Order: sequence, then structure tokens, then C-alpha cells
Amino acid sequence: MSKKVLIINGHPNKESLCFALAGAYKEGAVRSGAEVRELIIADLQFNPNLQYGYRKRIDWEPDLVAAWESIQWADHLVWVHPVWWGGLPAITKGFIDRVFLPGYAFKYREGSVWWDKLLKGKTAHIITTLDQPGIYYRLAFGRPSVNQLRRSVLQFCGITPVKVSYIGIIKTADEDRRKQWINKVIEMGIGLK
Repeated sequence: MSKKVLIINGHPNKESLCFALAGAYKEGAVRSGAEVRELIIADLQFNPNLQYGYRKRIDWEPDLVAAWESIQWADHLVWVHPVWWGGLPAITKGFIDRVFLPGYAFKYREGSVWWDKLLKGKTAHIITTLDQPGIYYRLAFGRPSVNQLRRSVLQFCGITPVKVSYIGIIKTADEDRRKQWINKVIEMGIGLK
């Protein structure tokens, strides 16, 4: 049985390296025999603002309904996004706010501080681009985007393990370096890492 992979692209610019990396992972995953779906957050029609928090439910727009169906379908989620100001792009954060909701991705237990993780059995890989070395992002800044997505969202909802790959330094990379990164990500897709 082939692995079901959902590639979630969180970069709003289709000419970005993130789009090339997402395409490279897809190429590798298809070569490995996986079934692959793509979700480009910037193409979705939805309000990224969780206007009432968790106190009042806002109905999902059709694109969010379809996105959730793909998340449920997948065995392995691949998140591709840049790090901006230490965090996720606003549209990606808004997508998470609107989709990873109580009753869907996790469930609070009545009268308890504990919760049920409703996305157990899935794995994930975060591929993130940086304008600094990944080790510097981790040591100097504490890698806030990774902590948020990996620990506070994916693992909180039961998705584990969550692998992280840093691609960078983007701003100083020449075409040869970018090709090396693309080939590296193709190999990740082939190995589904």
C-alpha cells in the first residue's frame, strides 16, 4: 500500500524557492510510489482570522473543508514555508488557526487540563527556508517557527515524529546552490523523510 502524502505550501509567492522545493519533494515522493496531494495555502479562499477564538464557531469555507479532508486523508504531511520575522507567514498561521480546531485536530477533556490528540498515526516533515544558518536560528533565536508548528500544533495534535529540514542561507545563494537544495529535497521525497 502506497503512502499518502500531503504537501502543504505556506509561501504566498509562486515564484519563491519554497514552490520549487515543494515541487521537488513531490517529484521524489511520486518516484517512490506515494500518492501525493498538494495544498497551496495562498490559493485557498478563506478568512484567516479566527474572529471569535474558540468561543463561537465560524463555518469553514469550501476550500477549508477540502483542506481538512486532505489532512485526514494523508499519512504524512510535508510543510514547506519560509521563516519571516522568526515565524510563519501570516496566511499560514491563519490557516492553522482556522483548521486545527478543538473537536477536529484535538479535543479538550471535560474538567481537565489534558486533551486528546485526534491526528495520531500521522507523521510530518517541515522544510523551512531561512536567510541565516539553521544552527544560528536555533541557538540565537530558539527556532520559534519550528517550536510553534512542530510542538505547539503538530505534536500537540498527535502527529509524530516531525522531522525538520532547514534550507538556507537563501539571500546569498546562487543558482548552483539552489539546484543542490532542490536535488536534496527530491531525495527527501524519494525516502519520504
